[in-house]
Amino acid sequence: MTVTYSSYLKLNELLSLQQPRPGALEHDETLFVIIHQVYELWFKEVLHEFDYLQKVLRANNTPLAAATLKRILTILKTLVAQIDVLETITPLSFMAFRDRLESGSGFQSAQFREIEFLLGRKGRPSFERYAEGSAQRKQVERRFHEPTLWDAFLQYLAANQYAVPWALLERDRSQVYEPSPEVQKILIEVYRKNSNVAQIAERLVDLDEGFMEWRYRHVKMVQRTIGTKMGTGGSMGAEYLLKTLNQPAFPDLWAIRSEL
Repeated sequence: MTVTYSSYLKLNELLSLQQPRPGALEHDETLFVIIHQVYELWFKEVLHEFDYLQKVLRANNTPLAAATLKRILTILKTLVAQIDVLETITPLSFMAFRDRLESGSGFQSAQFREIEFLLGRKGRPSFERYAEGSAQRKQVERRFHEPTLWDAFLQYLAANQYAVPWALLERDRSQVYEPSPEVQKILIEVYRKNSNVAQIAERLVDLDEGFMEWRYRHVKMVQRTIGTKMGTGGSMGAEYLLKTLNQPAFPDLWAIRSEL
């Protein structure tokens, strides 16, 4: 059978997936569904790129690491820009179909939880919201115990002959990384003497800042749409999201700014 544009992309299946719950369909509900499905597709690609980035960092391949980070950062700009589209749904329009979501909530996105774990934001309750034995629970639990992107960067530093403490290279990856004065001293030396490694560090700062920007835009969108109301699925809505702001994934890279 000849491969066509439609068959290669499985467009028949893809375009049949926009199926809001049966009942009176609000005009903006279709956009709401599509935006969130597109987010999940981008999350899948971000995870794909994060896995590759860790691989090339451990292999000490600076050019590929830089190129991969550039791609991720470009995708991140798209994720932020999609909020502009989502904000065209007015509060009144959203409230017209919000009840149809019932217990559904973005907090339940397993792929975004995986991204958070890869960025080092680990917390057991983050995966205990998924049913025991479910595919999502298994995937999120696996990520919980795997090395983070920062762990791969520490190995990259070690591969470039920097004396990263052995305890950090072999740390318990299920625990939140604590800022390290020893690593900060290494990073200061990197920035002053090794431009190739420093460019990777700076792209990680860009990545961290980009996710903080996405969180900020997300919380303002939630405030704009539902104000201080409880979020869908019983979440705390904007009140909880505000607490996630200004929490860097790579604190050592921010701590050294005043020393450079």
